[in-house]
Amino acid sequence: MPQIAGKEVGPIGFGLMGFTWRANPCSQEQAFEAMRTALKRGVNLWNGGEMYGVPEYNSLVLLERYLEQYPEDADKFVLTIKGGAAKGGKMIDGSPENARRSLDDCIAQLKGRKKIDMFEYARIDPKWPMETTLGVIQKEYVETGKIGGISLSEVRAETIHKAVKIVKVVAVEVELSLFSTDILENGVAAACAQYDIPIIAYSPLGRGLLTGQIKKYTDIPEDSMLRFFPRFSPENFDINLQLVAQVEELAKKKGVTPGQLAINWTRMIARRPGMPTIIPIPGATTAARVEENSKLVELTDEEMAQIDATLAKFTPAGERYPEGIATNT
Repeated sequence: MPQIAGKEVGPIGFGLMGFTWRANPCSQEQAFEAMRTALKRGVNLWNGGEMYGVPEYNSLVLLERYLEQYPEDADKFVLTIKGGAAKGGKMIDGSPENARRSLDDCIAQLKGRKKIDMFEYARIDPKWPMETTLGVIQKEYVETGKIGGISLSEVRAETIHKAVKIVKVVAVEVELSLFSTDILENGVAAACAQYDIPIIAYSPLGRGLLTGQIKKYTDIPEDSMLRFFPRFSPENFDINLQLVAQVEELAKKKGVTPGQLAINWTRMIARRPGMPTIIPIPGATTAARVEENSKLVELTDEEMAQIDATLAKFTPAGERYPEGIATNT
């Protein structure tokens, strides 16, 4: 079993963003059923965010309500929370004042029902030295026992090398999927391996595209944020579906769903020489999808080689994020 912040977690984690950050969130009853199913399946690394929704209903509010109903579950999962945006917005503010504000609000929203095991700034704010932002978190929150530790999010290798000289970095959350293999080549995975830092791999399903459920552009709801992502734009969509078709073919041969193949590929990458521990955190809003996503699938060397060959011939169309959103901070 992999370890995060000194605690054992399952090999596949759980992204909570989809519960609260959408135009029409699912019911709390549906969310609670999915969350309970996750724990039954050993999916106990949960990843949420202060900015995942509005202040009145974000990941922390949902978690507090869940733990009010199921207080016995508080010690059953490891919680990592992203924050650091200016209050009520999405722009990152690395000032000491906002670091305190963000952490205090996150802690307050949980109402004492659960301790945050890891807190991470969603992006590094270039306007403030990391020593300042991380220093406040370390001295005023980690060392006083208010939170468990510090992780990093959406960072480049240079940032990791610098951050480990300032604080103990317990995890690094970055994007990794069959569509987004950048960290395997840009030094991020190598840096994490060097310092024995686990990678929390977000969007292992390519924001849902690798599930095979999205067949045409009009399958994307008009109010979905996906329509703002370049890889889902009309001019890029059909090109990217070519990879999905190949993943579906490989999955069919394996007797698994395309999503299961994609999620477990991220796990299996960690077994290669020079790789750190990698824990994918697919999101899901139904118990059935949690069941599907949590299935462990072992891929043979031959199957991994087939996927390598597929990826070598394919270049994703479009950037990972819309213009103006910071990446590799």
